[in-house]
Amino acid sequence: MSSTLRVSLVIPVFNEATVIETTHARIRGVVDALPYAFEIWYVDDGSTDGTGTVLERLAAQDERVRILTLSRNFGHQAALTAGLDHAEGEVVISLDGDGQHPPEMIPQMIALIEQGYDIVQAQRIEEEAGFSFKKVTSDIFYWLINTMSGTRIIPGAADFRALSRQALEALKSMPEYHRFLRGMIAWMGYRSVILPYHEQKRMAGQSKYSLRKMLRLASDAIFSFSLMPLYIGLSVGGVFLLLAAIQIIYVLFIFIMKPANVYIAPGWSSLMAILLIASGIIMILLGFIGVYVGYIFQQVKGRPVYLLKRSKVE
Repeated sequence: MSSTLRVSLVIPVFNEATVIETTHARIRGVVDALPYAFEIWYVDDGSTDGTGTVLERLAAQDERVRILTLSRNFGHQAALTAGLDHAEGEVVISLDGDGQHPPEMIPQMIALIEQGYDIVQAQRIEEEAGFSFKKVTSDIFYWLINTMSGTRIIPGAADFRALSRQALEALKSMPEYHRFLRGMIAWMGYRSVILPYHEQKRMAGQSKYSLRKMLRLASDAIFSFSLMPLYIGLSVGGVFLLLAAIQIIYVLFIFIMKPANVYIAPGWSSLMAILLIASGIIMILLGFIGVYVGYIFQQVKGRPVYLLKRSKVE
């Protein structure tokens, strides 16, 4: 192992004032014993609970700490992007600041990068048995994204990973506004390895990923990596057109053969069925097209993924 290797840790935080000092102490307990030059990037994603003050105190105590403060809350993916953009190490490791991603795995990640891997993806080992809303929705999401897109995303692979410099530069060259970093990194195709881990409980506070944020992330993932919704809309349209054709044939059969005890109100039922079917098909397709057009609109405006309020790098 080379003692001259420079390693960057990227840690997005949002309202983690009660836990960030404990997290940093755990990180120091690991990195202080390693023969590498570390820099620790904390990205304050518009916190309002005093997280910034705690980070300033950490920076005063530890010269390796770098602070990026965003102008407002841009979201986890944007905050992580800010840290990755500024990281200067040959190895860049991203992890959460709530203690659920164990920093004790940092030496293993660095060792695997030194063995020639460009991406070391930590995969959460599910231990929870029985029904769980989060687990069920997570399973559905991964099944959908892996079925609908050509990029396979490993279930349980969160934003706890190590990247080589080459992989990081490739990621930075992708100027997507709606960012789903797990999919973008999987799409790149660099040599990767999976590193299983047991997720730990949050040391304090609660998860900042509300149901709305999880749905937004799922939407970004599906619509950014697949045109399948459009094909589904077309397929549904084809099925309903087939049903309409069957109904027309049935009505013609009744009209020509005039079987006994069969009566159809002249015109009304067929007209309403065709109108409803056609309207449903049009609305489905317009909805899908509208989402894609909206994504294109936000992309072509060229707005930055995040804005810095201040940065403290020394």
